Amino acid sequence: MPRTASRLTFLLAFLLFPGLIWAQTGTGLITGKLVGSKGQPLENMSVSLKKTGMGVNTAEDGTYELRAAAGNQLLHISGLGYITQELTVDVVAGKTTSVPVTTLVVNPHQLAEVTISEGRNINQRPTSISKLPVASLDLPQSAVTVERQVLEQQQVLRLSDALVNVSGLYVTSTTGGTQEELGSRGFAYGSNNTFKNGVRFNNGVMPEASSLERMEVLKGSTAILYGNVAAGGVLNLVTKKPQLQRGGSVGLRVGSFGFWKPMVDVYGAVGKSEKVAFRLNGTYEQSNSFRDQVQAQRLYVNPSLLFELTPKTSLLLEGDFLRDNRTPDFGIGSINYEIPASRTRFLNVDGAKNETNQTSTTATLTSQLTDAWQVRGVAGFQHYDNLLLSATRPVASGAAATYGDLTRGLQRTEIDENYFLAQLDLTGKLRTGRLEHTVLLGADADQYETNTLAFTNPASAADPKKAVTAYDIINILDRNKTIKQPGERLTGFQDLVRNTNTQANTRRAGFYAQDLLSLSEKVKVLAGLRWSYQETPSDVYYYNTVANNNANVPNTTTKLAGQLVNNRRYDNAFSPRLGVVYQPLKTMAVFASYANSFQPNTGIDAAGKALAPSTFDQYEVGVKNDLFKGLLSANVTAYRIVNSNLAQTYLGQLTDADGKVTNNLNTNIKELAGEVTSKGVEVDVQSKPMMGWTIITGYSYNNTAYTKSNIYENGSRLRYNPAHTANLSLYYNFSSAFGEHTFLRGLSAGITSYYVGDKMAGRNTRKYDPATGQPFATADAFKLISIPNYTLFDASLGYAYERFSVRVKLANILNELSYNLHDDNSVNPIAPRTFSATASYRL
Repeated sequence: MPRTASRLTFLLAFLLFPGLIWAQTGTGLITGKLVGSKGQPLENMSVSLKKTGMGVNTAEDGTYELRAAAGNQLLHISGLGYITQELTVDVVAGKTTSVPVTTLVVNPHQLAEVTISEGRNINQRPTSISKLPVASLDLPQSAVTVERQVLEQQQVLRLSDALVNVSGLYVTSTTGGTQEELGSRGFAYGSNNTFKNGVRFNNGVMPEASSLERMEVLKGSTAILYGNVAAGGVLNLVTKKPQLQRGGSVGLRVGSFGFWKPMVDVYGAVGKSEKVAFRLNGTYEQSNSFRDQVQAQRLYVNPSLLFELTPKTSLLLEGDFLRDNRTPDFGIGSINYEIPASRTRFLNVDGAKNETNQTSTTATLTSQLTDAWQVRGVAGFQHYDNLLLSATRPVASGAAATYGDLTRGLQRTEIDENYFLAQLDLTGKLRTGRLEHTVLLGADADQYETNTLAFTNPASAADPKKAVTAYDIINILDRNKTIKQPGERLTGFQDLVRNTNTQANTRRAGFYAQDLLSLSEKVKVLAGLRWSYQETPSDVYYYNTVANNNANVPNTTTKLAGQLVNNRRYDNAFSPRLGVVYQPLKTMAVFASYANSFQPNTGIDAAGKALAPSTFDQYEVGVKNDLFKGLLSANVTAYRIVNSNLAQTYLGQLTDADGKVTNNLNTNIKELAGEVTSKGVEVDVQSKPMMGWTIITGYSYNNTAYTKSNIYENGSRLRYNPAHTANLSLYYNFSSAFGEHTFLRGLSAGITSYYVGDKMAGRNTRKYDPATGQPFATADAFKLISIPNYTLFDASLGYAYERFSVRVKLANILNELSYNLHDDNSVNPIAPRTFSATASYRL
């Protein structure tokens, strides 16, 4: 730690030194006032310096003060719903320059989906994922947004790069090296909790970050808005939108391990139209890896069109296509639940591949019915398909447990999925007496059609009642070691035969109502209720194989032999929400809330009936602060989440048809008698540009554990969830210190640090074995794996001159080594020290 601290001190000193010496040299003060067409003062409008991007928001009376370098300055004035203006101001060093009162005119062509967020802090920005047109400060819930400027400064390539800006949001695992699985507050996000433009997307593939306008995180329970979602929160990725003014950029990013990525982003009006705009984002990516034999290729296209049908009605059409082909990589393996340290060791077979295609289209119709009421309808479709050819995962308790010898098998799966969504929201404001209401009424329905084709091992030529399971034997520690290969072997993926075809067709619907009630200027109450319905039919068909046919005759034809399982589940649940916000100051809010969410279960109870959903009770308290006239936002949240009816294996006795009483050995028979409790604290701090500085920092603590279980020790923590995370990002724009007329104009620098500590994987030790119905006489074969704590340090440098810009980044400067684990079978090292550079030209 002393070595790490000294390096961090050096980096901070490097960035702080010029600001401390020159921050106040050669500057003057600009003052002014913004009003509307009727002379009313305009609050929260953005006033910034065009060249540096530094800016402030107007106060309640429409006034602003902005310090700038001496000389001619171009002021950029903007606000949601108003036409942007630019004014030239001659700043004199050491003096105050007063700008005449500026009148802003309402923009009749303001694009419905564009939110002008420059100058707004995280508490002032509304989030589209919350569905309410109110600032985050008014919500009894923690919300964080990460804007495009930050994403570009940090040269975000994957979502894991952007998570360092949000406390308590972390990567749980990177199974197979093909995806980044996320979690928050002790619960995995999954595809139910990840959204793009408010529509769920399959997170089995890493989403493209270059097209993002911002990233929104709504922490805690959001079941009232989206139904069946995990209790930790939801993530929404908002892509760049069409604009009527022409512009865009082209760029090229290169980096370590043969990485290169050309990018293009163009937008503007269609022809000379003032009512139709377009945008097109696209990129191609190709790279090797720090991992031996691992390669990747990606192609991404994101077109969109916006039609202004009437002055109050707009239609936004968005497309999204991603093709991702990469080498599946289940990591370096483990031996008897211990990780033999390595960063490069590759354990897959030649010819392994993971091919994914994801295509989606979304249509959003928005109509401003009156000044106070708006209706928004969304229709979406997504197609996802995946082909996986790989060696089987190296499991810690397998043959490699003692000597490192690993018998590799082969696996193959094919997934084809269609997803449909329809959603309608009505939002508005009204008054009843002295009470003001911000109302949300909505309904949604969606459907997943998923077809999964699984392959299995063929029958042995010597004994048709047995299957050939092994491909070869290698040694994890020494890949050059020669190992005798006895018995019949698989020769390749072509030997695998069709086993099962699972056809699932999940259908969901929900109706919800929510009211943010202003009892006074200082007290607000948010109350709402949702009813959700979910139908989950799942049909499993089988082929004639050794695995599922008594005749033990493999069949490699495409004809289905019969139906194996026919499942039908019907679940419904109510999800209430209640929160109180107290604002002793306009810049401060104290809140407390309760929310309930649900999770459907599989299996049956002891009476043979379908198991009811589990419910989660979530309690949250916090304080949100805007300090120094809104320049700095500091939010603290504490929470407790309890699943008091966790589904666990039923360990009681059953009576069969003959009246015989036996212990239950069927793990599909369960009871709602377990409990998991998650509790923690999160801190998020963000600033607007201040004298050239921008800061983002945060901290989170979480403990998620079994508090009642018949299999696991009470108090034992759930896997994948770090007890502590911390983040700090500092950026400095040198123009504010050195002035606008030196070669340092356009220079910026930054550092980002991210700490992840005390994290477990592997498999929780059990005190009872449901497969035998007996307590473990000796130590459980399952063990937890402790993941090394680590701290990442990244440094970046950028320079912009007129339309050209260059950014360079050095990631993981200290070359830290740690891992992301899934169970004990996908031990994936984090990336080493890497270098990247991005050059771009603004059109």
